[in-house]
Formats: sequence, structure tokens, C-alpha cells
Amino acid sequence: MNYKIAVIPGDGIGPEIVGVSTKVLDKIAEKFDHTFDYTEVLAGGVAIDACDNPLPQETVDICLASDAVLLGALGGPKWDNLPGDKRPEAGLLGLRKSLGLYANLRPAILYQELKDACPLKPEIIGDELDMMVVRELTGGIYFGEKGRDGDFAAWDIMKYSRPEVLRIARTAFTIAMKRNKKVTNVDKANVLEVSRFWRSIVIEVSKDFPEVELNHLYVDNAAMQLVINPKQFDVIVTGNLFGDILSDEASMITGSIGMLPSASMADGKFGMFEPIHGSAPDIAGQDKANPIATIVSVAMMLRYSLDLIEEADAIEAAVKKTLARGYRTGDIYTEGTTLVGTIEMGQRVMENL
Repeated sequence: MNYKIAVIPGDGIGPEIVGVSTKVLDKIAEKFDHTFDYTEVLAGGVAIDACDNPLPQETVDICLASDAVLLGALGGPKWDNLPGDKRPEAGLLGLRKSLGLYANLRPAILYQELKDACPLKPEIIGDELDMMVVRELTGGIYFGEKGRDGDFAAWDIMKYSRPEVLRIARTAFTIAMKRNKKVTNVDKANVLEVSRFWRSIVIEVSKDFPEVELNHLYVDNAAMQLVINPKQFDVIVTGNLFGDILSDEASMITGSIGMLPSASMADGKFGMFEPIHGSAPDIAGQDKANPIATIVSVAMMLRYSLDLIEEADAIEAAVKKTLARGYRTGDIYTEGTTLVGTIEMGQRVMENL
């Protein structure tokens, strides 16, 4: 099969980690008889430098004509003093809006080989952890009506429509079917009318997925449960505000933010895949960056956009094997392991494919 991939290397370490990750994807193409056609496009700081626009229209057009988008990282202190609509981050928000990316998928994966990095006690975390936070990305309080009455008051309105909740709920249940068939809905239905509305629609959608177990937690209890019993979770589905907070909490439980991928999905199977870490300009160009989060983002792309499950499993298994053999970039290095750079880490993963 032939697949079109739009590639946005971006800023800082973005070009390095994306370069390694596409080589891993090329190895998958060779092993499984696929073809991946890459079109490199600009966004973020490099786009500002090139054309005074953090998101050129050409980038949007090429992304929309592709099967999936692979993104490195955007931003850096070089562009910090620009107006908000001219900063690299505006390019990221513009991509989400222009590409219709409404579902953010954030796995929290604790590899057995890195469990010492977890801040929780071993008896709480066990050997491994693998959960998925499905966050609604384009609605809720972040996009609701905003206002201010001088120095007296200000307001942000949380609002969700039925179609918005239906599609994020269906996304969560569909993902759960590919995992351990359990969905935890997180809301604040004891207080918020919008949460009661949200919960009723999630329950409605659950009837189309009888194999999936559904339970509900209020957001304050969910935050607590993440640190006292995280292994209870498989897929968490929640709104924009709660998801913003809980996905960061879940990722930090693993203790290795440089290892974690993410996906932002649109209707159908189109999505944009990126590591959750930043552009790390302080180590850019030094062969020090950890490419694993981007490599595992490629695995997510194969799984969720291209339906190449065996290929995704192969990448994830190769990453685990590489870690089991003791190879580490500087951010996850511990005494007794082997320190490698960005390029060599990618090579080791390819060897283990």
C-alpha cells in the first residue's frame, strides 16, 4: 500500500527526532511491503522566519491532502516576544482548527525498564502502566463565550453540543475496543449541568459498545485515583479543561515525559501525531534528544490513522527491546546503562525491528 504523510519537522530538536522517526517508518515499509511518501512542510518558528506566518496555507492544504501528519515540535525563545497570533504556538492551534482535530489521544506508558523513574511507590504502580486519556480538543470552556466587566468580574462559559460529545465518546469507545475494553468517563456531574449533559450522551453511546465496561468518576476523585490506583484505568474520556489537567498528571506519573507520544484525531481516521515534549532548543543539533516519543507517535499513526496494527505493534515491541538491552539517551540515563545519542537510539530501534 502507498500512504501520503505530511511531515512538519518544526523547531529545535524537531528535525532531528522526525528524521530518525521517518527512518524507522522506512524500515517498516521495507519489512511489510508498504510505501510512505513524505511531503515536508513548514509550521511554527521556521515558518515565521521563512514567510512571516506560523502556519502557511500551503501547509494546511498539503496536510489535508495526506493520510496523516507527523509533527516534531514547535516554538522556542527566539519567537517569545512576538504578538500572540504570530508566535509558533499559533501555528499549532491553527493546525488543530484547520484540520478539524477534535480528539487528543495521550497515552501514559510506563515501561518496565524505566519504572524507577515513576514517582509513585512500586507497590502502587507495579511493573508497567498503560492508559489512554482521550481529551475533547475543540470545545468546552476554552472555546466558549468570554467576557469581562471592567475590574469587577470576568467569565468563561463551558458549553458542549450533542454532536461534540457524541464524536468524542465514540472515539473513546472505539479505542477501548482495541485495548482492554474499559472506559472511565470523567466529569463533574454533581455540580455542572454541562457535565450531566455530557454524561447522559456518553451513556447513550456506550449502548453501541456492549463489550466495553463504562464507569464514571468526578474529576476531583479521578485526579486522586490517578495517584493512588492508576492501574485501574484503561481509557479515560473527558472534556477539554479536565483533559488538559489529567493528561499532564497521567504523563508525569510515568516519570519520563520524553518518552510519551500523542495524537490529535479528526473525523474518520485522519490525525496528527507528535511527541508531548517541547522543542528543547538548548540541545538542538547536538544529537542528544530522545527520539522515542516521536517513534512511538509513528506507531500511533500506523495504528489509528492507517489501520496497520501489526506494524504498530512491531515498533512498540522494538522500542521495548531496545530499552531492555540498556540503551538510553541522556534524559533517561541511569548508571549501568549505555548512553547513546538521537541517531544511535533510532538505529537500535531499527535493528530490533
